[in-house]
Amino acid sequence: MAKTTISDSGVLVALIDKREQYHIWATEQANKLIPPFITCEAVITETCFLLRNTNKGEDAILSMIEDGILQIDFSLSGEISKIKSLMNNYADVPMSLADACLVRMSELLDNAIIFTLDSDFYIYRKNGKQKIDLIIPE
Repeated sequence: MAKTTISDSGVLVALIDKREQYHIWATEQANKLIPPFITCEAVITETCFLLRNTNKGEDAILSMIEDGILQIDFSLSGEISKIKSLMNNYADVPMSLADACLVRMSELLDNAIIFTLDSDFYIYRKNGKQKIDLIIPE
């Protein structure tokens, strides 16, 4: 059974911006995966901010949502107490809102894997102590 791929902002930026260090790696990995990729609005906001100076970068992300390649499958308002708890538990890292949402999504979605460039995901745990499955550069 294929894993549900949860996408982080760094990977999305790398997929769109050919100047990014991990563009080729991210593209190769994405081509091996079955869309849609799942994400959250915090990641989309972060990605649009990071792509603000990339020609048509924000448009590319919104088009990925429009075309069904990316799906937003998370409600922050329904998970706020868990998100606050995660951010407090990892305050020394520190954990961003987007990262907390992705960790929480990995807890909620069976057979999920996080597609990321962020090494902090080696530190984060789902359900308190379980390693999170990752697609991440070595």
